[in-house]
Amino acid sequence: MATQTSHFRIEAIDFLRGFAVLGILAINITGFWGPSLATFSPTIPRWEPGGEAWFGVAFVLFEGKMRALFSLLFGASMVLFAEAAERSGANPDAAQLRRLMWLALFGYLHFALLWWGDILFTYALCGMAALALRRLAPFQLMAIALPFYALAQTMSAFVALPGIFAEQAVLAGNAASTDVAEQAGMMVRIGQSVSDDIAILQAGFFEAIRLKLTQSALHPLNVVLSTFTETVPLMLIGMAAVRSGVFSNWSRRRLAWLAVGGIASGALLTILALQWLAAHDWPPCAMFAAIEHGMAVPHLLMAAGYAAALVLVFPWAKDSGLGRALVAAGRCAFTNYLGTSMLMCAIFCGWGLGLGPEVPRAWLPGFVLLGWAAMLAWPQWWLARFAQGPMEGFWRKLALPTRA
Repeated sequence: MATQTSHFRIEAIDFLRGFAVLGILAINITGFWGPSLATFSPTIPRWEPGGEAWFGVAFVLFEGKMRALFSLLFGASMVLFAEAAERSGANPDAAQLRRLMWLALFGYLHFALLWWGDILFTYALCGMAALALRRLAPFQLMAIALPFYALAQTMSAFVALPGIFAEQAVLAGNAASTDVAEQAGMMVRIGQSVSDDIAILQAGFFEAIRLKLTQSALHPLNVVLSTFTETVPLMLIGMAAVRSGVFSNWSRRRLAWLAVGGIASGALLTILALQWLAAHDWPPCAMFAAIEHGMAVPHLLMAAGYAAALVLVFPWAKDSGLGRALVAAGRCAFTNYLGTSMLMCAIFCGWGLGLGPEVPRAWLPGFVLLGWAAMLAWPQWWLARFAQGPMEGFWRKLALPTRA
């Protein structure tokens, strides 16, 4: 029975991971298409018809929620990997450390060779911090993670408030001269960032690598520093969830309460924020603050709600065509994540088709559907012939080199 429960738990996590890796593309697509700051506003690099509608849909359903869900699942996978390492006779902490060090290398190469928006490097370094707390009981993990997450994100949001108020004063035409100058400086910095990113996007393959390493070689480390207080507690929550049976033993009633409560409350807060931002014409300072820290609590609420809803439907969905495809996509999530970067860069970058930001922003959902189709198409065929996805198997061998 324990074996059946463990198998069900892993399949349920794969199902969630498949959903998450597809959902992440709905946000990442904007970063593949245009400059990095385009992910913060529908007016960057320019306003265009239909752009606000797609931005709003992605903001409510996907922005931050998929990243949070994927972070929770990464924490859960660290527990499962440790259990697998112990069963194979390896030291779980040493194997996990090797696994994370290799992931850091993969992540940096992903950044340098393909795309600025890599998350693997962040997961590797944050995972090392979470690893130190792996042996704590689920209650202890939650007691650390939830207050730390809420306090850190709330404090960061409050720190941004003076800048938001000053920006509103500038836009209303009654700001102090120093605030006007600061706003003008921010707009100059935004323009320069857009220019630099488009130059990389339109460059040839080797020139793009040179520009990235010349202009922003430490970008992955900066991302770690700016997201550490979000990513580590989410990983700890994922560890607590898998060890307390959320993915296998929770009652349907508890899952339903979490699904409805999390999605409804998180969506309500997100929609209210979106309405305010749209009514104020997407002010840059407020947009940055909202996406970076201000929406952290709604993100976690909706991610938890999504996770509960997916676990709730998994027993019925797992034998359907889409359910099997999502489980397989989740088992191959690492390969799918990197493969999607290769596909989208080949479409949008100058060394590929070079479509870039000249394609209307309103067309991006079509490319999302293309990416989803690609991620769902191949894994079942592959897994019928091999035990793991290509990158998953390679990564595991690096972490557990003595495993046959």
